[in-house]
Amino acid sequence: MVWWSCAPPVEAPPDAGVEPPRLRARAATFNTLRFFDTVCDTGACAAGDYEAQPTQERFDARAAQLANAIDGFGADLVSLQEVETQACLDALQVRLQRAMPHAVLGELGTPASVDVAIFSRTSLESVITHRAQTPLTRPDGTTTSFSRELLEVHTLVEGRRVILFAAHFRSKVNDDAGRRLAEAQATRRLVLAAAEAHPGALVLLGGDLNDTPGSAPLEALEEGGRLVRAAADLPVDEQVTWASGTLREAIDHLYQAVDDAVAPVPRSARSWKEGARGFAGSDHFALTAEWEFEP
Repeated sequence: MVWWSCAPPVEAPPDAGVEPPRLRARAATFNTLRFFDTVCDTGACAAGDYEAQPTQERFDARAAQLANAIDGFGADLVSLQEVETQACLDALQVRLQRAMPHAVLGELGTPASVDVAIFSRTSLESVITHRAQTPLTRPDGTTTSFSRELLEVHTLVEGRRVILFAAHFRSKVNDDAGRRLAEAQATRRLVLAAAEAHPGALVLLGGDLNDTPGSAPLEALEEGGRLVRAAADLPVDEQVTWASGTLREAIDHLYQAVDDAVAPVPRSARSWKEGARGFAGSDHFALTAEWEFEP
C-alpha cells in the first residue's frame, strides 16, 4: 500500500540566508566661496574688495544655487565653509526645510567672517564649539587659535549615533603653516576623544583643511592610523577639490575615526564639479562619501 502525504512542503523563509542591507550614512563637505549677506560690515565692499556686497536679488539667487547643490548631495550631514552670518544660514535653511531642516553656524562675530556651518537631515542632539576652549601651540612654541570655529554636532541617523566636526584650517594666503599644523594636531585629539567617548558611533571630520595628502597637517591627522581619509582609495585625479590654472589639489577632506562598528564604503567618495573648475558658483569642488554600520 502506498501512502500519499497531503502535508505542504516545508519551504525556507524568503529571506533565509540573505543578509539584511546594512545602514549607510552619507556626509559632504563644501566650501561655498565667501557666501556674504547684503550688509557691508567692513566698510570696504567695492568691486575687488574682499567683502563682496550682493544685491538682494543676487543674494537670493546665490542662496538658491547653494541650497540646490546641498540638496543634491543626498547627504545626512553637510559641513559648509565660508558662510558669513546667520542671515546667510537662514536663507539656506528656508530653502532646505524638507531635505535638511536642521542647521547651526559656528559664528566668529568679526566683520566679514567666513564661518563654518553644519546642515543635518536629522535633529541635532548637541552642538559643541571648541575654538575658545582650545588654545593651540605652533612648532616654534608660539600660541594661536583655530582660524575659524571648530564645530561639533551629534545626531542620530536611523538610531545610530553620528558625530561631525566641521573645520576650516588656515589658508595659504599670507601663509602660517605652523598654525595649520597646530590646528590639525588639536583637531585629531578632539575627534579621537569624541570617538573614545562614543564607541560604535560614526565620528567624522569634514572641511576645507587647506592642505594636500602627504603634507604635515594631514600626516598629523593620520598619525597612528586612527583617522582614515575618504577618497584615499580613488585615483589621484578623482580626489581633486580645487583647481586654478594647471594646479589641481585635494584640499577639502572627509575623515573617519576608525571603529569596528562602522566602515567606509569602498570607492564611495565623489568629488562634485562642474567642468574643470569649481562647483555651484564656488572655486572648490564638493566632496561626499558613505559609511556602513555593522548590524
